Amino acid sequence: MKHILFREHEVENIRELDVYVNNAGYAGLKKALGMTPDEVINTVKASGLRGRGGAGFPTGVKWSFIPKNEPVKYVAVNADESEPGTFKDRQIMENNPHQLIEGALICAYAIQAKAVYIYLRGEFWDLATQLDQCIEEARKAGYLGQNILGSTYSCEVYTHLGAGAYICGEESALLNSLEGKLGQPRVRPPFPAQKGGGLYGEPTVVNNVETLANVPFILYEGPEAFRAFGTEKSPGTKVFCVSGNVVKPGNYELPLGITFRELIYDHAGGIPDGRGIKGILPSGASGPIVPATDEVLDTPLTYEDMDKIGTVLGSASVIVLDDSIDIAWAASKMAKFFKHESCGKCTPCREGTYWIDKVLDRIITGDGAPSDVDLILNVAKNMQGVTLCALGDFAANPIIATIKHFPDEFKRYVDPALKQEKKAVAAPKRAGGAAQGRAGRGTEKTGLVPAGD
Repeated sequence: MKHILFREHEVENIRELDVYVNNAGYAGLKKALGMTPDEVINTVKASGLRGRGGAGFPTGVKWSFIPKNEPVKYVAVNADESEPGTFKDRQIMENNPHQLIEGALICAYAIQAKAVYIYLRGEFWDLATQLDQCIEEARKAGYLGQNILGSTYSCEVYTHLGAGAYICGEESALLNSLEGKLGQPRVRPPFPAQKGGGLYGEPTVVNNVETLANVPFILYEGPEAFRAFGTEKSPGTKVFCVSGNVVKPGNYELPLGITFRELIYDHAGGIPDGRGIKGILPSGASGPIVPATDEVLDTPLTYEDMDKIGTVLGSASVIVLDDSIDIAWAASKMAKFFKHESCGKCTPCREGTYWIDKVLDRIITGDGAPSDVDLILNVAKNMQGVTLCALGDFAANPIIATIKHFPDEFKRYVDPALKQEKKAVAAPKRAGGAAQGRAGRGTEKTGLVPAGD
């Protein structure tokens, strides 16, 4: 199929400005400059493009929220990419950077913004340097800066490095970080699109890298060409980041609407050693895990169909867990991540992530009781919908979903009879000397999958 984003598969050296321009690069921007801002917004609305960063909100609608009478407006590009299992935006920026810059400039023209800020996670320092070079090349060629392509519209583009905090992927925390403040979510309203809620208090559109990289194709080829991919409610292609227990982990740009089964077996090569799949995380650590039933495996990967099976597509960071994985261990790993990344501003999130992690440790070391499973479930449910940002819900999801779908994985740690049986089986392993005993206890007590830590 034709790639909208990963054009390096079809055009060698597409990251170079002259190659990009010779292959319809910046043609979408040129076309947009010949339209009114409202016409550009309506074109993106007609395409049905939805935000690719996780929320799936209609992109053109988001742009239309920006008030027209405000003289100063901004575009902030979310290139933080901190979700576990997500690595798509980096590939776009490495191999097709000008398409991101062009998409951001089209967005800026549509809302009449004065500047674009590309916010990159701190570990992307090398990418920031490369993007700065691309931005300078585009400026010299007249694609950004003063009087773009001879028009009356002017706009600058800048890069900004964060410090590697997951929470700065949340749009209001990102804006705080851009302003040099502590990277913590803001109290809303006002929202970023409103006066007082955006960057430096001005109306701001915050869009993900993948979202904006789709825009040049939509402007140049037309919304109908974009809708030729995907489904009616989830049009276009999507980059699926596949990792975990698969033969060929990596990024796959495919039409929305393919199934888990097609993605895992036809593209990612299936499961190593012919093992079965126990569970799938469709959106990294933040979305609810689902068991790998036939119904789930044959569910189309769309925003609306994920809701039907009790999970979310999010940024489509698909983590596959085979039947050797200890789900309680996996839940503990995710709990530790969110505890570490919680900014601590909200009491439910700060205290909830701490206690979930603490009690889960007690469970998987064999010191827990059946009531502890009920306790972490209760804590997780009381974190939902009461925090300033979605991190509290994200942290709750791994606990609620794993206990719901895999209760026996926790029961074997807290049921007295099962614990005694486990100790009896493990006892001979400890008889082979001190070193062997230490190794045996490490695996036995934590329940860790040896190769997974």
